[in-house]
Amino acid sequence: MTLHEDAVAVLGRWIAPTVAQERLRRVYLDHLELRPDAMSRHCHPDHITASVLVFSAGHDRVLLTLHKIARRWLQTGGHCEPSDQRLVDAALREGNEETGINDLRIDTEPVLLSWHEVPNCGPLRPSHHLDVQYVAVAAPRALHKISDESDDLQWFDVTALPANTDDSVRELTAACVRRLQENL
Repeated sequence: MTLHEDAVAVLGRWIAPTVAQERLRRVYLDHLELRPDAMSRHCHPDHITASVLVFSAGHDRVLLTLHKIARRWLQTGGHCEPSDQRLVDAALREGNEETGINDLRIDTEPVLLSWHEVPNCGPLRPSHHLDVQYVAVAAPRALHKISDESDDLQWFDVTALPANTDDSVRELTAACVRRLQENL
């Protein structure tokens, strides 16, 4: 199965938690149907990306990265690579690369979708990431390491996210908390 086929299968079976998320799911599936290159960063102006919000073992803190370009605290994530076999693999790889934590336990089903404009991503404007968002949990006492894609990397209490965190990260955090509580 190709990464493109996996994305179609994952989004085809995913049950969106809200009407707005269902609309996004349809947009993503339509994009995948129209664009064989939808998983590539070279698909312009829009392409599928994968991200993961990393939680502490106690589920009470999240590990956010201060993105060098966006200058906001965000979850880890980014472009799919040709070596990624599944969408969840792309999210996990990004989480590993951007946190330095290699033993993350990732939920294989997406939590949310986020369609957002991105500056400086390809030659066409506006361009968008059609992000598929996952949740992962770090092992107790996991040590993180700042990657060259970040200006900083810090743990934050789920109830006290930093001021320069956008609403999409706040929504993702709340949705991940609910998912983690369901799976306890």
